[in-house]
Amino acid sequence: MKYKELVEIYEKLEKTSKRLEKTFIISEFLKKIKKEDLEEIINLLRGNVFPVWEEKKIGVSEKLVIKSISRIAGINDKEIEKKWAKIGDLGKVAEELIKNKKQTSLEEKELNLNKVFENLRKLASLEGEGTVDKKVGLISELLSNAQPIEARYIVRTILEDLRIGVAESTLRDAIVWAYLGKELKIKYINENLELEDRKNYDFIIERTQYNYDLCNDFVEVAKNIIEYGIDFHKKTKLSGGKPINVMLYPKAESIEDGFKSVGKPAAIEQKYDGFRLLLIKYKGKINLFTRRLENVTKQFPDIVMLTEEQIKGDDFILDSETIAVNSNGQWLPFQALSQRIKRKYDIQDIIKKIPIIIRIFDVVKYNNENLMEKPFIERRKLLEKIVKKSNKFDIAEQIITDNLEEAKKFYEKSLISGNEGIMMKDLNGKYQPGRRVGYGVKIKPILETLDLIIVAAEWGTGKRSKWLSSFTLSTIDKESFLEIGKVGTGIKEKSEEGVSFKELTRLLKPLIIEEKGRIVKLKPKIVVEVAYEEIQKSTTYTSGFALRFPRILGIKEDRRPKDVNDITSINNIFIKQRNRFIK
Repeated sequence: MKYKELVEIYEKLEKTSKRLEKTFIISEFLKKIKKEDLEEIINLLRGNVFPVWEEKKIGVSEKLVIKSISRIAGINDKEIEKKWAKIGDLGKVAEELIKNKKQTSLEEKELNLNKVFENLRKLASLEGEGTVDKKVGLISELLSNAQPIEARYIVRTILEDLRIGVAESTLRDAIVWAYLGKELKIKYINENLELEDRKNYDFIIERTQYNYDLCNDFVEVAKNIIEYGIDFHKKTKLSGGKPINVMLYPKAESIEDGFKSVGKPAAIEQKYDGFRLLLIKYKGKINLFTRRLENVTKQFPDIVMLTEEQIKGDDFILDSETIAVNSNGQWLPFQALSQRIKRKYDIQDIIKKIPIIIRIFDVVKYNNENLMEKPFIERRKLLEKIVKKSNKFDIAEQIITDNLEEAKKFYEKSLISGNEGIMMKDLNGKYQPGRRVGYGVKIKPILETLDLIIVAAEWGTGKRSKWLSSFTLSTIDKESFLEIGKVGTGIKEKSEEGVSFKELTRLLKPLIIEEKGRIVKLKPKIVVEVAYEEIQKSTTYTSGFALRFPRILGIKEDRRPKDVNDITSINNIFIKQRNRFIK
């Protein structure tokens, strides 16, 4: 397939903001492609060349892309940077400069899809001496043969900033429309979706999402549907050593509400202030994944060793929490772990500096058996059998009770220990990946902090002139980010004191997509934990809410943009908060 065929689809998707129209465009395209092109097409529609959980990343900086554009267009780096600052899109800069380049190479060839995909994948595997020149060479090879519009999307894909507005749900639905459209009698007429059987359609969409939550790979999802048709969901199974989307837990207002949600008696466990970690063993190899599906196996060889030593079994997926401790064994807050998550070198030094403990709270798969449909109480009993307990590696502390006072005492004990609160779980509950379905709830002190995403910032003045110092926060509504306020407090001058202006600037600067004076617009990627005094109604921000006295508590390394508090949860907190103040 010619790359320009995919680029034509990119253009159509970029020109519309309508989700159903995007779904239709992709589904019609998928109907026409050959099976051998499926992997390349689906990944490139996502704006990447690897599944989300893959350890390999394209990993090319803007600086390297600028160097490649310079080589092809014959313009120096500084001129390109000026154009980039003005346009705010390095892809469009490449498009413009290649359109205006003085001469076309005699070696120019029409780009095909496989060549683009192959070169982009090679970028991730290059290491050692001469790597920079080799990467520039691979990028330049593509750009030298690219038409201007193709250059736009090549650059954007390299920088993982495709800007065509295709969310996971859109791609999911497009796959269903493409391969099950006839069976489900799907019709897209006058920008509306017409269905003869809405209930069956909703069921198939839900099972497609479930299939994706088990493998986090839309290529595999599409192949399952192509192979098995309308009954694909009957064949759905856990996929080898791939990470699942973890089960999520809604917040309950009180322990009494928790009992109403999960029933009596309930399993009650400590809610640790650590980060979620999947421990996966497959074909003799152990891998560790965060809830964001980041492979952190290399950063935590101590956890790999403990898992190998203290878990009986050849094949498993365990859900756990990792907690940092100090030299006296006292538990530390989540932020202490951020150094370990980010560290890629001198691992043994950081292991000594920030030791960890593991607390396992669920088993999803064991010895090739999918346990998701098993009652939680049975999964817990299995954990008791397969985990060799120690101070460092243990099962989450738990009581089973229907007694309110006993539950409250356990809650107080958990808070005194430095935990966030407690989890209350339905003893007969299933494990539902990727969803907040009510098989368990979390209880935390009110007011709960919010996970929000930074979408804009302002350059500081005076001694902070080199730093971004005022940050616009957003919640999410389906696929749109809605502003909920600005924050500049809680951030430290020095990194050793906590989250610093310098650290945030370092993380956010590569994400700048537009700059006007001191204000910069950012690619939504960095999630922060925010404390506040109250949520208020507001006409200033697009969410309709504002935070009173917000302050940043830390960066949430284990959260993806889609994991932030959504507008529904904000509204629910607002209502509950209002009722509390009235009382």
